[in-house]
Amino acid sequence: MKMLELLVLLVSSFMFHVSPVFAQYGQYGGPAPVQQLLIDKFVGKVTSSKGSVTQLDYVDNLSPSDPRFQAGQEVNFKLKVKNTSNVNLSNVTVKDFLPEFVEPVAGPGTFDANSRTISFNAGNFTPDEEKTYFLTVKVVSQEKLPSDKGLVCLLNKSQASSGDISDEDTAQFCVEKQVVGITPGVSQVPSAGPEFGALLLAGQFVALGAGLFLKKKYN
Repeated sequence: MKMLELLVLLVSSFMFHVSPVFAQYGQYGGPAPVQQLLIDKFVGKVTSSKGSVTQLDYVDNLSPSDPRFQAGQEVNFKLKVKNTSNVNLSNVTVKDFLPEFVEPVAGPGTFDANSRTISFNAGNFTPDEEKTYFLTVKVVSQEKLPSDKGLVCLLNKSQASSGDISDEDTAQFCVEKQVVGITPGVSQVPSAGPEFGALLLAGQFVALGAGLFLKKKYN
């Protein structure tokens, strides 16, 4: 009985220690294959502009308190696609879904006007390999912007996929519709009535007289 109990104990101990190890390895004894894909999307924030040279700082999002884009201005995006798995990924497809009020200008791939989607094949990725892409869109003309809103914030989404795995990310930016005759960010001065105009005119004459008086005094 003691020999049988010892044999059972040894077999149980062997199974307890070995089974978890096998669970961490693939069919041929190496690490189990893990497929993971990551995409990061950034929007360009203008930090300085001198002539035709514009410096950009790419950030995750732009809020209404950040610089806003006007009709006809270009918006730049940066996409970073990375294979974060331990196996090769093939035929990675990247799609960019354009929001309203912008049109594509430059970048890889083709644009489907019906679905408003830019698509391109990013090719194959080795483990930990990362590729960067740039897209440029332009805000539509003034008359095509919403008539009932002076400010609209848009969300641009991008997606990367390979087989059954995918990842997506978004970047926000805001478009301001310029009102004719009013400079963006400057408050409009209320119009004055005739009484105020007359009072202002009288004040100008008083100031003019005082100016002449001071001029004569110091001559």
